[in-house]
Amino acid sequence: MRSLFTARQSPETAPPIFTVSQLNRVVRDLLEAGLPTLWLEGEISNFTHHRNGHMYFTLKDEAAEIEAVMFASQNALLQFTPADGQKVIAFGQITLYERKGRYQINVLEMRPAGIGKLQWEFEKLKERLHAEGLFDARFKQSLPRFPERLGIVTSPEGAALRDILKILRERYPVVEILVFPAKVQGEGAAAEIAEAIRSANRYALRIAPIDTLIVTRGGGSLEDLWAFNEEPVARAIFESAIPIISAVGHEVDITIADLVADVRAPTPTAAAQMAVPDRRELVELAQGARAHAEQLVSGRIDGHLLRVEMLRRSRGLHRPIQLLREHEQSLDHASELLLRAMRERLARSHERWQSLVSRLEGLNPVSVLRRGFSVVESEAGRIVRSSEQVRVGERVRIRLHQGKLLSRIEAKESDHGEETPQD
Repeated sequence: MRSLFTARQSPETAPPIFTVSQLNRVVRDLLEAGLPTLWLEGEISNFTHHRNGHMYFTLKDEAAEIEAVMFASQNALLQFTPADGQKVIAFGQITLYERKGRYQINVLEMRPAGIGKLQWEFEKLKERLHAEGLFDARFKQSLPRFPERLGIVTSPEGAALRDILKILRERYPVVEILVFPAKVQGEGAAAEIAEAIRSANRYALRIAPIDTLIVTRGGGSLEDLWAFNEEPVARAIFESAIPIISAVGHEVDITIADLVADVRAPTPTAAAQMAVPDRRELVELAQGARAHAEQLVSGRIDGHLLRVEMLRRSRGLHRPIQLLREHEQSLDHASELLLRAMRERLARSHERWQSLVSRLEGLNPVSVLRRGFSVVESEAGRIVRSSEQVRVGERVRIRLHQGKLLSRIEAKESDHGEETPQD
């Protein structure tokens, strides 16, 4: 390789001489112009969250590493807390830190990768659905105690279906079972599960009622169970008119389907136990009810027998004529008391009536006239109550107890004894 500058070259033909700062600036421009913004996957190490808010760390894989910086204005929007050993996907610009001559990635956006990414997506969907109310207890439906028809949404080849069918046959063999098959893992599984739930609801609406629907699969990794963490499944469960038991994975596995369902079972076996009663318990319950009914009937019969015996020994059955006469005598006595009370009340009413008649008679104008009083009327027919109501010389009519008198006013006398001369 030829040198860029040799002793035989003259200064006029020699390559230009750069300062370190100039060189780093040129390299930076070349990197930023030659490489567009890109996504970069790696593991975080040497993580530092500086007091000024910026984040400094290294992204590495098995063979190499690159320095990274995420400034405060960008990392304020992060939905998770970065830490050493965490695998992430970072989006940013490849550039050069001129001062150190070290190339790095300026991170603009960052998300967890692998399992971390799935967990991050789980938390984001969980937060959103919770805000919409899909987990609210007020929307939860209760399970029927004695179901006649049970639906199961799962893979026909899975162990979960075999476990559920075994428990159902042991506990409650009279229940009718309908299987709505769906892929429970891999691409397209969420869409099949959601469609199977809707198919069960259509069946219940158009053909025959379904009392309870079990949505289930066996255990597995987070990736294996991921179909039950997708929004289409959550929406289908929430919209179901059939009460749903979610039984996904093992007891420690919590999925979005579990949170939306009406009831969450820790395992498929537990879901079967929740869905139907145990026939042994029903037999014991029936036997207990029978014994209680027998006890009630026996007690009622014993009570009636005792009453019959008391009646048989009673005085009325042995001396019915004497008992009848005693009742007649009691009736006569009661009749006498009633008649006496009616007479006394009638006498009091008569006395009160006489008193009222006397009071009314005393107020009768005819009675007043009978005692020597008279009523004076003017020519116009008005009753004269004052001397001021008539004039001297005016004719008046005087009503007596018997007959009337026609008179003329010759003079008037006031209450003070003064006489008014004749007009």
